[in-house]
Amino acid sequence: MRWKSGRRSTNIDDRRGRNVRRGFAGGGIGTIVLILVAMYFGVDPSLVMRTLQTVETRQPQSQSAPAKPVEGSEADFVAVVLADTEDTWNAIFANSRQDYREPKLVLFTDAVKSRCGFANAAVGPFYCPADQHIYLDLSFFRELHSRFGAPGDFAQAYVIAHEVGHHVQNLLGISNEVRRQQSGMSKAAANELSVRLELQADCLSGVWAHNADRARSILEAGDIDEGLRAATAIGDDTLQKQSQGYVVPDSFTHGSSAQRVRWFRRGLDSGSFDTCDTFSATNL
Repeated sequence: MRWKSGRRSTNIDDRRGRNVRRGFAGGGIGTIVLILVAMYFGVDPSLVMRTLQTVETRQPQSQSAPAKPVEGSEADFVAVVLADTEDTWNAIFANSRQDYREPKLVLFTDAVKSRCGFANAAVGPFYCPADQHIYLDLSFFRELHSRFGAPGDFAQAYVIAHEVGHHVQNLLGISNEVRRQQSGMSKAAANELSVRLELQADCLSGVWAHNADRARSILEAGDIDEGLRAATAIGDDTLQKQSQGYVVPDSFTHGSSAQRVRWFRRGLDSGSFDTCDTFSATNL
């Protein structure tokens, strides 16, 4: 992926290396909110309970403090990819005569505090709709390589673009509508809506890649395969087989590997938001 000459986003909040105190956050409102958000975005709530172990103790920087550039090649890469999503979605929204409100991306180490509560890095990258921030511990990229067998810079870009896709859904009111509908549904029906939401975010990550490559020629040979491997590696069926040896389709919250690949590819091929209507699709 051609990224080193790209623009760096200033919407990075680098909280890496902040002091934290070990210990459970204690079942407060923040914990409850995080569990609800985790369930909504397909994270096992029992995993959240096991990994809500830290409370941030260092005070945040003053709002008036000048932004400092992120350090390290991985963080630099994140800043470039985020900037590229900003350029892409600003243009797409402008074409529809809408304003795109850019999200913040928070880099953290081990644990972080958000308006959705406290989270440990084991939860993985997540988007918090309450503050419109994306949260990422860079160790996930190494896990993507070693645990999920999906190495490569474009695989990492796909992860970031997927979370930005959730931000787009939030701005358009899609996320709120899904949550409203889920409130009166059975667990299986609510899970199906969650799958459709996640697959749409996969499709939107493909829309970003299509438009970014057309505008700035970012893709190199092998990049698409990297993205498809990442989508395959984190499908619900693949993860369930790895963790428990069998698959329970009614418990899917993100979609199967084949579904994730299919919708990512659909957005990548079309470059159009209109092709990402997973909620009307009869065959996911």
